Amino acid sequence: MTLLQQTDAPRDADVLTPDRNLAMELVRATEAAAIAASPWIGRGRKNAADGAAVDAMRAFLGTVACDGTVVIGEGEKDHAPMLYNGERVGRGDGPACDIAVDPIDGTSLTATGRPGALSVIAVSDRGSMYDLHHVFYMDKIACGPAGVGVVDLGQSVRDNVRELARKLGKHPSDLRVAVLDRPRHEGLIDEIRSAGAGTRLLSDGDIGGAIDAARPGSGVDLCIGVGGTPEGIITACAVKALGGVLQGRLAPRDDAEAQWAREAGHELDRILGLDDLVSGDNTYFVATGVTGGDLLHGVERTPQVIRTESLVLRSASGTIRRISAEHRPEKW
Repeated sequence: MTLLQQTDAPRDADVLTPDRNLAMELVRATEAAAIAASPWIGRGRKNAADGAAVDAMRAFLGTVACDGTVVIGEGEKDHAPMLYNGERVGRGDGPACDIAVDPIDGTSLTATGRPGALSVIAVSDRGSMYDLHHVFYMDKIACGPAGVGVVDLGQSVRDNVRELARKLGKHPSDLRVAVLDRPRHEGLIDEIRSAGAGTRLLSDGDIGGAIDAARPGSGVDLCIGVGGTPEGIITACAVKALGGVLQGRLAPRDDAEAQWAREAGHELDRILGLDDLVSGDNTYFVATGVTGGDLLHGVERTPQVIRTESLVLRSASGTIRRISAEHRPEKW
């Protein structure tokens, strides 16, 4: 059984019909993770926040009607608490699926109380997520539907800025490009500004930056730079639902990691498109804000109520939902 079911009703031709939206169950897990992490906001203990989020997410994933396997557990990268690769989640009585998790995308943001931290889950049919765990980082470019056939990781930054501006009917100076504020990106930031575009520097968490670049009205037109490969797979599930562009190319940190990747069968110069990163057209992406930012409001706690805001995307149906929820504190 796949995430998209065939109807048994008699028809002139077999027609695919949407099954229950699995993301509407998964959002309970990201809400739980965000709420569990919220007491640690601004307290300088990112592993404590991450551990609380992991425990809550694992508990709620166990209630979801799916036969899920974690293929990307973000914690592997920095030895943080984690939902580990190969872990089975869900009740086991639903569709077989790959699951990528990041209980907190932006643990440093949470620890310091800065905006933009998210709790995230991405899901697709079993065997559809590209196995990139051999290399922790990749060079990425993301934008909205206007960039299809226009932007390309193989082009220069100047050409990507110029061509996207032309397609959008803008001047390059009107474009805003999101990029992680890291020493490794000093030259890239100079290139973006030399091309005439402005930058939006991200202190952490490039999933939100890429989604902003892919959705209309966010104020961000493009997201580029080197970020985590787990985040790349998770983002691919979201960008598919938004109809945008995401490309990636592996960026090994050293010769040993490059050799490891080659032995695993990866081509280091290959530009990976959306269908390479996540094959198939039925992906789910759910995120709940931990600390407030441009994409989502953060967790708001009062003695009477806990408020959360979540984003729920599904590529097969093209639906984009924002869910505002109020939770009774005594239930948590």
